[in-house]
Amino acid sequence: AERPWVCMAIMAAPPPSAPGESAPPPPPQPLQYSLLLQHLVGDKRQPRVWDPAVFGGIPCPPKSEEQKMVERVMESCPFKAALACVGGFVLGGAFGIFTAGIDTNVGFDPKDPYRTPTAKEVLKDMGQRGISYAKNFAIVGAMFSCTECVVESYRGKSDWKNSVISGCITGGAIGFRAGLKAGVIGCGGFAAFSAAVDYYLR
Repeated sequence: AERPWVCMAIMAAPPPSAPGESAPPPPPQPLQYSLLLQHLVGDKRQPRVWDPAVFGGIPCPPKSEEQKMVERVMESCPFKAALACVGGFVLGGAFGIFTAGIDTNVGFDPKDPYRTPTAKEVLKDMGQRGISYAKNFAIVGAMFSCTECVVESYRGKSDWKNSVISGCITGGAIGFRAGLKAGVIGCGGFAAFSAAVDYYLR
């Protein structure tokens, strides 16, 4: 008589496959979440190319000659200089009016130090100071923008060095009217200020 445990082993064993039949497929492997995360947000993630046609967006039509001409005009040095001049004029005028409004020496009379200035005197000083600041800011803005555009066109690069070189040239040209030492100080100071502004904006 056969032993009971031998019979149970024979019954539990899978039936042999026929010579023409293929082996059964292996059981599926458990999902590895770490591997899935690497493909989703990890190093193995593939960048998706932006294609408006695939995502259902509106394809951009080709630019016309008028649009190209407008872009060339807006990228030109004279347009940038004019835009910086207008922006500097507005900013300088606002700054001059603000400083004149908080200045306590407006209408000051040494003979009568306790005299209160009239509204006409305050408005006159605000107008004069606003025009003066506006002119100075407009000149500086136009000089800096035109110089930066010329330097960028000459170097063929758009980086922080353009701002530093343009700031040095602009500051040196403004300070050189007061002497060589003032020109050197103006070059260094304006270059450092331009570098700081460019670093902050980038």
